[in-house]
Amino acid sequence: MSGTGQADTAADLRSRWLSSRRPKTPTTLDLYCFAHGGGSAGEFMRWSGALPGIRLWAVRLPGRAPRQDEPPYSRMSELIADLVAQVDFGQGDFGQGDFGEHDVEQRDFAFFGHSLGALIAFETARALRRAGLPQPSALLLSSMQPPPVVTRHRAHLLPDDELLAEIEHRWGALPLVVHEDPELRELALRYLRADAALAETHEYVAEEPLDIPVTAFVGDQEDPGQLAWDVHTRGGYAAHVLRGGHFYFRDPEQQAALLRLIVGALSTQN
Repeated sequence: MSGTGQADTAADLRSRWLSSRRPKTPTTLDLYCFAHGGGSAGEFMRWSGALPGIRLWAVRLPGRAPRQDEPPYSRMSELIADLVAQVDFGQGDFGQGDFGEHDVEQRDFAFFGHSLGALIAFETARALRRAGLPQPSALLLSSMQPPPVVTRHRAHLLPDDELLAEIEHRWGALPLVVHEDPELRELALRYLRADAALAETHEYVAEEPLDIPVTAFVGDQEDPGQLAWDVHTRGGYAAHVLRGGHFYFRDPEQQAALLRLIVGALSTQN
């Protein structure tokens, strides 16, 4: 799946894939955030003001607003290939600096991913290395079991009602409106099924560990095995447990704690 036409400029591609708010003060590092399965880029935009010196970019995937008219990806390899080919990570504001000046040099950047987003962030970092392109200066990975993961789950093949029930069993109840609004339910099923396929059909290929620092986060009600990302890095590793379940950061206190940890983890990169 290509997802874009050949006539698209680099700025067109970047604006399609990324969402950001122009910061009020200068920044020295870009943080690209990858959402969980069924999630949207907008969930991270509220974090922007709490990350001093860091510009947040939320990664927009096809199949959900504002790209809901595009078919979602259901194969991880295709998604990663297009991310690497179409997004110039660390290039600031579409080739311009935060305050209008032209960016002469590549900016430092880091990746944050939650759940499925953590797997996408990890595989994107490895693909950038294989392509000889600039790599993130740090990986921040939340609530995801590190590969290789052997799963017998095939939720993406379930009938609609069973798929929704399985999603709610794993991660909690969906908003009531998803069940009551047929149009919204159909839309939610489309990207939930595609995202489940991304995770459940992901084929991990072993490579050398990354040479960049990795920080892992998990809620204290989750499987602590989700902190075992140290096997994938030679660049330093830290792990943090926060209070709550899979979406621990939706609690205001735990979100504030997470953001402080993110700032601390990236402070040596600024």
